[in-house]
Amino acid sequence: MDAKTYPLQDILKPERRYVIPTFQRDYEWTLDGQWRLLFEDLASTADRLLEVRAGGDDSTKLKAKEQAVSPHFLGAIVCAGLPFATGGVALRSVIDGQQRLTTVQLLIRGLADVLAETSSERTKSVRRMLFNPDDVVESPEEIYKLWPRRRDRAVWPTAVGEPTPDDSTTAGHLYLQARRFFADASRDYATADDQIDPARLLALADALSSLFKLVVIDLDDNDDAQVIFEVLNGRQTPLSAIDLVKNLLFLRGELAEDDVERLYDTYWSHFDEDWWKETVGRGHAQRGRRDVLLSVWLTAATGTEANVGHLYREARAYLADGPSTEEILKQLRTFANAYQTIYEALPVEDARLAAAYRNICALDITTAIPLLAWLRTIPAEHLPLEAHVRAVRAVESWALRRTFVGSQTRGYGSHLARVLREGKTAAEAGADIADTVITQLQNGSLSWPSEAEMVDAFQTRRFYEGMSQMRLRLLLGSIDHLLRVEDAREPSAVINYDNLQIEHVMPQSWQEHWPLVDEAGHTVPPNPSDPVWVALSAERARAVDRIGNLTLVTGTFNQGVSNLGWADKRPEFEQQKSLVINYPVARSTEWSEDAIRDRSAVLAAAAMRVWPSPDTLLQAASQPCPSG
Repeated sequence: MDAKTYPLQDILKPERRYVIPTFQRDYEWTLDGQWRLLFEDLASTADRLLEVRAGGDDSTKLKAKEQAVSPHFLGAIVCAGLPFATGGVALRSVIDGQQRLTTVQLLIRGLADVLAETSSERTKSVRRMLFNPDDVVESPEEIYKLWPRRRDRAVWPTAVGEPTPDDSTTAGHLYLQARRFFADASRDYATADDQIDPARLLALADALSSLFKLVVIDLDDNDDAQVIFEVLNGRQTPLSAIDLVKNLLFLRGELAEDDVERLYDTYWSHFDEDWWKETVGRGHAQRGRRDVLLSVWLTAATGTEANVGHLYREARAYLADGPSTEEILKQLRTFANAYQTIYEALPVEDARLAAAYRNICALDITTAIPLLAWLRTIPAEHLPLEAHVRAVRAVESWALRRTFVGSQTRGYGSHLARVLREGKTAAEAGADIADTVITQLQNGSLSWPSEAEMVDAFQTRRFYEGMSQMRLRLLLGSIDHLLRVEDAREPSAVINYDNLQIEHVMPQSWQEHWPLVDEAGHTVPPNPSDPVWVALSAERARAVDRIGNLTLVTGTFNQGVSNLGWADKRPEFEQQKSLVINYPVARSTEWSEDAIRDRSAVLAAAAMRVWPSPDTLLQAASQPCPSG
């Protein structure tokens, strides 16, 4: 990154064009908001210069004193280089600062009008900050130092051209209003005793050229405009990476003489919908949906996990040698449809896919989305529906089994990006994509939990203590749904498991109504000095939070019996007829650590049918997947 402070003449006099990306926001600076304050700053700077010049010093001392006059800093603009023909006018894309730079051009134009009216010796010098020399331009627009966004290009030649515009069709445009204001303000400043004072006009021109300064941040290929913008703005209004990429794409399209209006309407306009403008995630990970999509697409396109803090830089590097602008826009649109389908903003074609998407999204496993989205972009002739279902169920099973056994999530992004790369390689070779995904999920350090690991976790892990209630509802609700589907006698039902409550069958406060019993069946009275009571008490404290002791209940469950003994609680479970998961609980004549152990085994077996092993999914290649 090259960040330097320059006088305006050093920025604008060289043969160079500053291009505003086509679809940046409207020009919004106004008289009361910015123009008047900007000219007051110029007038104050000119006053300081006039004061030095009125001192009567000789030329050598005067030059030294003029150089010591305190300048006025206009702020910063961020630019990035664009390709241009050898020997042609250099091109810079204005990534940030278009309002400031546009207003400065209109200020220069207004002052140039007054200089021309008085035949000032500074007229040509100031005009050189507006126009490139005729002998270096090859097309009409190249004469302008600043080339605004596409919507304003028709009016820009009038706004900065000569003579002073009098076309009533454009007179109300903010560009024309700004030019007139700055011309009038310059004329008023230079007028003394009802006539223009050349010395005051010169001071105004020299202050603008030499003492008005801008910080120009020129980005190299490795720089990240996204991060730089955040730093400049105190990280209060971070620049959207997707907007930076949009600007880059459509500028790229313009330089290739594409029909950018058609491209925008065909591929980009839907991103203006409210759904895409919403933010997702929590805390420091909160981002706009469009930026999330950019991360998803970029990960899938490159096969490497995208760095969310440097999306623009990585996208720019990919685009440098990537497909055409239209092809990139097609890809983004295709991935946008896939992303919306995964989050159920668009219809899902199969209930099994919908259930898997819902579970993965509920657990917020966002690192799986690039792989899932990529799978959705593969044509059906290369990934038939049943194979697609197997691949998605594999991702779901791998991720949820790891959740239930308590595995860490660190490294998910790189692991799943590798699976995606292997899947793309398989697709290019004509191999079975689903089998590749299933196989590759097992490779590496982030294993796919085995049957034994699942059984052990269900028997020993304190689920209530180690998992959120949302995840517990997902686990128990999925098992309840499976048990209903597997029992032909059960009628189909739509149950919103998110609204159910988690209930301990044996309560956490068990001491009063649930006495401890030793191996011989004798009651063990509370006694902190008795090692038998201490051991049994510790085991029960662990057992009550295990999955076998947890269930779901509806709002009809009488919470008044929650901490009572089994004789009082069991009838309440008998009333929970809408939940298949509670039938065996209600049939139990007693509830103990043994019952919890037995039910944990039953739930583990059911969970492994909901989220099958890789061998099961590989074997299912020649069989239809059961609906559920």
